[in-house]
Amino acid sequence: MNDVTGTRDALDFAEPLLDFPFPAGRGASLCPEYARPLREQPLLPVVLAGGHRALLVTRHADVRKVLSDDRFSREAWSNGTLFARDSSTLALATSDPPGHTRRRRAVQSWFTAHRAQQDRPRIEAAAESLLDALVAQGPPADLIAGFTTPLPYRFVCEQLGLPLVDLEWLLPHASVMMSAGRYGTEEIAAAQQSMRGYFTEHLAERKAALQRGTPGSDLVSSLLIARGTASAENRISDDEIIVLALGLFIAGGETTANHLAICVHEILARPGLAGKLRDNPALIPSAVEELLRWIWFIGTGGHIHVVVEELELAGRTLPRGQIVIPLGDTANRDPEVFDDPDVLRIDRDPNPHLGFGHGRHMCLGAPHARAELQVGVEAVLRRLDGLALAVPEQELEWRDGMFIRGMWSLPVTWTEK
Repeated sequence: MNDVTGTRDALDFAEPLLDFPFPAGRGASLCPEYARPLREQPLLPVVLAGGHRALLVTRHADVRKVLSDDRFSREAWSNGTLFARDSSTLALATSDPPGHTRRRRAVQSWFTAHRAQQDRPRIEAAAESLLDALVAQGPPADLIAGFTTPLPYRFVCEQLGLPLVDLEWLLPHASVMMSAGRYGTEEIAAAQQSMRGYFTEHLAERKAALQRGTPGSDLVSSLLIARGTASAENRISDDEIIVLALGLFIAGGETTANHLAICVHEILARPGLAGKLRDNPALIPSAVEELLRWIWFIGTGGHIHVVVEELELAGRTLPRGQIVIPLGDTANRDPEVFDDPDVLRIDRDPNPHLGFGHGRHMCLGAPHARAELQVGVEAVLRRLDGLALAVPEQELEWRDGMFIRGMWSLPVTWTEK
């Protein structure tokens, strides 16, 4: 199913093909060298590591189709992910129904829009606490280390019942597991083994508490409790709970931490925008949605899919076994869907961006991520008057060789009151 040998002539693969993933580069947008061919071709032929040929899917409607049509499978691809984590640590991202449906259903109630609204005061309190510490320390400060990283990770630790003191150990391991070429094989394997061991021990602690009659109120404990009454076909195994907890920890922290940092960077890069949002915070939700559309966020473009039944896409017949990668970030600049797609418009409406994906693999934590981004932007602008970069733009070090794009640090300064 994964062998695409023989499809080259049928799909007119051109030489030389671009290598994919593309180099990370600097800034929030993909560099024009790569953005141009993506806009010109709805199906762009590329070569993946290992010599596998694939098609990048670039148009909004086509990306939605790949993400929602069962004839495109993630499980059918067995040649590894485009980043360090393998399928054994990705309970949701690389699985298909019915396994994906069963696992997602087990945790879905923790990630509804209603739940995010209920949790918002806790997110706001965490933001205020972190900014209290930054203000007390005084400028300059690294906003990523002091705010955008601990804000989502504090919340996901609460959800999973993890001690906050463990973050100092957990964060470096999570970073290695999100590598897309930055870290070596041995370091990645060691991080995966250590993280799996940590969450195995955490599960054992939750099970022991349940047996003592003192179950926790965290997500892992709720999965154990629900398992006791679940039917055989819906029962979640120990290994699935471990992988779900590990995946939710990394996804719930890594993505929001880096996106929030880029949001602040993009706001500071536009004269007057910070003041406009500070004076009219009602604009922040739409600004966050526009930044979700605007930022080229996934360093590897997306997840690999395999065609499992011949179909039509972008006017072409794709044979069974064809490899495709839907690029949501490119779809978010589709001129057929967005007026002035290369202009950041904080009042854009409607804004059907694919920043959180689409279909069965739409980001599970989207409601909480929205809340954290909105709260984070509002709190930073309100608390840190005169917020500005503390170093020249060219000195910022953008993440390279990582699944999620962003910056390693964001030195900022502000006016002390």
